[in-house]
Formats: sequence, C-alpha cells, structure tokens
Amino acid sequence: MIVFKNIVLLLLLWSCQISFGQNSIENFLKPSDTLNKKRLKTLIIAEAAVGSLSLIGLNQLWYANYPRSNFHYINDNAEWLQMDKAGHVFSSYHIGSFGANALKWSGANRKSQLIYGSTLGLVFMTTVEIFDGYSSQWGFSVGDELANISGTALYVSQELLWNEQRIVPKFSFHTTPYASSRPNVLGSSIQEQILKDYNGQTYWLSVNIHSFAKSSTIPKWLNIAVGYGAEGMITGNDGFVNAIFLPESKRYRQFYLSLDLDLTKIETKSHLIKTILTVFNSIKIPAPTFEIKSSGTTKYHFLYF
Repeated sequence: MIVFKNIVLLLLLWSCQISFGQNSIENFLKPSDTLNKKRLKTLIIAEAAVGSLSLIGLNQLWYANYPRSNFHYINDNAEWLQMDKAGHVFSSYHIGSFGANALKWSGANRKSQLIYGSTLGLVFMTTVEIFDGYSSQWGFSVGDELANISGTALYVSQELLWNEQRIVPKFSFHTTPYASSRPNVLGSSIQEQILKDYNGQTYWLSVNIHSFAKSSTIPKWLNIAVGYGAEGMITGNDGFVNAIFLPESKRYRQFYLSLDLDLTKIETKSHLIKTILTVFNSIKIPAPTFEIKSSGTTKYHFLYF
C-alpha cells in the first residue's frame, strides 16, 4: 500500500522548480489552456521513470527475499478488519487524482484526464497486486483489486456527476502500543508505523457541505467527515504470536464523525499555494470528533488525529 505516493509525486513536481524564483514557479505551476506537448512529454517520461523505479525498488525491498511462485490468488478479505482495503481505496483515488491533475496541468482535454490520468492509481496498484500474485508469501487479492477499482471509481464518478470532487478520502494517524508487540509487522519506527500499523490509521470520507447545500451562509471550505478505524490487531486474523493467543473479542471497529476542511476551496490566486493545498488535502486535520466503537461505547475527542 502506497499511502503517500501522490504527496511524494506532487512535492517532487513542486520542489524541482524552487531555484527558478517565485514568478517562474507560478508560471510553471499554472495549468496550460491548450495542450502543451512539451509538458505532456515531460510528464509521461517523469511518470514512467518514477513508476518504474518505484516498482523496481518495491521488488527489491519487499519481494526479493521471498521465493517466487506460479500466479495464484488469496482471500484476505477478513484480515485486519478491512483496514488494508480502506488503504487501497485511498491510494488508488489519490494517485488517480494526481494523474488527472497532472494532465490538466499539461493542457490535456477532460476526456484524456479521466481516461489516462484518473486511472493511474488503478494501473499502479494493479501492477503491485500482480507482483503479489507471483510471490509465495502473498497472492493476488480480489478484495484488494476491488478496493483499487472503488478508489478510481470514486474519483471518476464525481467528475462525471458534478465536475468536481465533493467527497474526498482522507487519512490520519496516531501511534499505538500495539506496534511494540510486533515491530517487524507493524513497524519499528514512526515512518514504518504510519504505513503498517493499522491500529493507528483512520480513513475518512470528507464531504464538502457547501457543494451539496449551495448555501451562501456555509463556508466553501467547511467539510464534515466520517471515519473508520480499528484496534486490537497484532495479526491479520486470530492466532498465536509468541505463544499468546489473540482472541477476536479484543478486536474492535471504530466509527467517527468530525469536522474537516477542504483546502482546495480556500481562495488564492497563487498557483504555488494551490498546489501545496492540493497536496495536503489528502490529510484529515485534527478536529473535535465523536467516536462510536463496535461494542456500542462512545467517546468524545476534543482533538482527534
């Protein structure tokens, strides 16, 4: 799961222009009104290079230490209380969003943005899934692939329905004590835990109120967010770790209701600021939050992240 792939790509696009000065940055980041073949060529080469290097690196770091196998499937839909599936939806959506916005920047028409840009996440994540299918340690997960398709469909359907993104998947994270019980799986550092410790991850659907209500009294940037999380997970399913049995009763789901901001709705004429706001719009801001556990107990957080 590549949670922050879109953020890394956008930051690279932005940071490589810093040395040219403010005006050059603004001109560079301003979307082209018509197809700019030079930008399009540069974009295709950059995406191909970054994608290839990412897959080569992933193969060496993730798969090289495990034997290959014939292509096979696995059913992991019951694992991790489906937190991994939420991560696939998030990643596919945001990589696709980056792809579409990158083509918009190059001046490509809307049809190309939807067909070739918004499917970037699905293509990349499917390739990773195929890698899994040829590894003896894992396998091609139909559940993961359906989640990848869902993330892409969420982006494309909103563009077709409303010509804007009114519902945006977002991510937040907090550290938990579970990682220390199994650091090789849940992460030994904060960077690893953000990607691996499902107990500390929360995935959100952030809904822009103004886009639906069309009321002048509601700020354009105000969102309401519903979130999903889970805790009590040291293994994917019930099982033994270090001779300690982990019963299902200790695992529980969490549902959240919170306020949020749509950073892309903040008005500014600066294309640099717009780019930065777009990058960080995939992250849920800390805010007052109401939590309901699957056990029925509730909790209020003054600030939850």
